[in-house]
Amino acid sequence: MGVKFKDIISPEKINLKDLDGKIIAIDGANTIYQFLSSIRQRDGTPLMDKEGNVTSHLSGILYRTSSIVEKGIKPIYVFDGKPSEFKGNTVEQRREIRQNAEKEWKKALKEGNEAKARKFATRSSRMSPYIVDSSKKLLEFMGIPYVQSFGEGEAQAAYMVRKGDAWGVASQDYDCLLFGSPKIIRNLTISGNLSDLEYLELKKTLSQLSVSREQLIDVALMVGTDFNKGIKGVGSKTGLKIMKKSNLESYLKEKNINLDLDIDELRNIFLNPEINKDYEIKWKSVDKEGIIDYMCVQHDFSEERVLSAIKKMGKLNTTQKSLEDWFK
Repeated sequence: MGVKFKDIISPEKINLKDLDGKIIAIDGANTIYQFLSSIRQRDGTPLMDKEGNVTSHLSGILYRTSSIVEKGIKPIYVFDGKPSEFKGNTVEQRREIRQNAEKEWKKALKEGNEAKARKFATRSSRMSPYIVDSSKKLLEFMGIPYVQSFGEGEAQAAYMVRKGDAWGVASQDYDCLLFGSPKIIRNLTISGNLSDLEYLELKKTLSQLSVSREQLIDVALMVGTDFNKGIKGVGSKTGLKIMKKSNLESYLKEKNINLDLDIDELRNIFLNPEINKDYEIKWKSVDKEGIIDYMCVQHDFSEERVLSAIKKMGKLNTTQKSLEDWFK
């Protein structure tokens, strides 16, 4: 879900041409959830093969990723590792939301209410080991690299950008700012038309808000993150005002508020996350036959559409360039 910063942060609109030749680290979990939620039938039923395996995520990875490759973008998918111990409550809450949504979805289906069914169906998406494993397998056939993080995928992606292994992070969550990603792209994989891209630059955002990254993290802790509930009644605008006049510890003391969590440990999640530094980034040639077998034979996709997607990925069949070349 990410921290709710929509009211205080204003992304810039950018042109797709601005990303030509850029290496983009894609937040895998965030993006695949989008695919699972949005790529469904009218009544909310996910795409499935004859065996009943969900294939919405495979559709998104193949067709939308091939579209951005066609535009000259070099993607790297980054997958979440083990969730933080602080994320336990969030994980449980999301599980309950999905379970309740699934009940309402099935109820709406029985009632014949497609609009209501689809609304609840999109909230019932879940990331299973099958979803993750099958996503990685398809990426391997596509010749697209992925990195397995130890913890939060956004933190891993942000590190890769700071290190210079990627130009920016593609994610819908503002958490990437908290993890220190210098550049963030929103809406890259939301739809096939790639016409609503938004761009955030950490340095510029902090300057516009007149706060440091550490202060922005404290605003997030007041608003609530995936790791803590936040303070009741404090939204992003209020949190920003408080941070400019005081600091988090002073405010909590003044208002006699107990977060029941170690503030420094919460800050440390964003400032010093566990990072996988032993990874390799290498794009390979597209395995045409492998994709056709995996998508068409095993998962019942249209061969004509799959071949069209493969054709779009022609740029990945060229000789591997150095990272420096792709940043030019």
